[in-house]
Amino acid sequence: MLLLGSLQRQAVRCENLGSPMYAELLRRLVADYEIGGVSADVLAGYDDPPPGSVIGLRLLGAVHGLVLAGEVPELAVFYPSVGGVWDPVLGWEAFERVLESRAGEVRALLTQPPQTNEVRRSAALYGGLLQLVWDVRLPVRLFEMGASAWLNLRADHFRYVVDGESYGAVDSPVVIEDAWSGRKLDPVALRITERGGCDIAPVNPLSAEGARTLTSYVWADMAERLERLRAALEVARQVPADVRRADAVSFVRGLELVPGQVTVLWHSIMWQYLTDEDRAAVDAHLAELGEQADESAPLARLRFEPGAEPPYEFLVELEIWPGGGRRVLGRIEDHGQDLVWSFPSESGSN
Repeated sequence: MLLLGSLQRQAVRCENLGSPMYAELLRRLVADYEIGGVSADVLAGYDDPPPGSVIGLRLLGAVHGLVLAGEVPELAVFYPSVGGVWDPVLGWEAFERVLESRAGEVRALLTQPPQTNEVRRSAALYGGLLQLVWDVRLPVRLFEMGASAWLNLRADHFRYVVDGESYGAVDSPVVIEDAWSGRKLDPVALRITERGGCDIAPVNPLSAEGARTLTSYVWADMAERLERLRAALEVARQVPADVRRADAVSFVRGLELVPGQVTVLWHSIMWQYLTDEDRAAVDAHLAELGEQADESAPLARLRFEPGAEPPYEFLVELEIWPGGGRRVLGRIEDHGQDLVWSFPSESGSN
């Protein structure tokens, strides 16, 4: 069954990424589903989930949201995100009881894709922008497809620590340790004059509900990720950005170039959610806009997505119009960890 395979693979990923609690919960869900337990009712109709739908993370996020809202104190005592201590036996029993008593609410939330807006991914954006403005010495207009809560649009207001050296905003509450390795980046001046984006279901990080939604999709036993998110929410209150509800194709179609500035389109781990038709349309609209670009009003696309060919590693790529071509800047893992910037001879094209 595709659902059980998906849950089992996600359990392995959670364990490998440092979340033994979520790995345990996912494996318990598999065992419970196989014997027709309460999870079989909650997950009814999801036997064959679409690729990339991560139903297991949707379910865990839905329950985490109830914990954060203070609605299930009997389970909260096992959730580190609210000061609890995880217990693999008692914690599962409490989790199971919540599924039984709140099944309708949990099922309703399964339709909502996870919106983590992982803050560590901003290292790829910030480092990519440093490399862009080294070549294109202009202020940046920054736009993002699939911006979720648009936290990463504030990437220049975070602090990145590399071998004891700091990049970005040195007094930021958001501190990303060991932000990257590989080629040393020049700390050139970076000025972002405009920040905007789109999402089909944007989350407002300035509202209590939006902040809770974002927090619910961070794995509850990963203290460092939770701390980064909470600090990024603080930055978001100080640095405005304009994100609107729109699909990627419509958003890119509406982009325009501005003389004296470089217009940058950024996206991370969202390309997989577009249809083939929409991906082709985005590429076509960008190519058309690129034909209008010149040295005074250039266009750039900075992307952090899986490569198109095996082994499908995650790449940070930069494409510049006019004439800059597309090149691989570095390699990275999907939550933004283990970012390694390539030397020019290693980059090539993809």
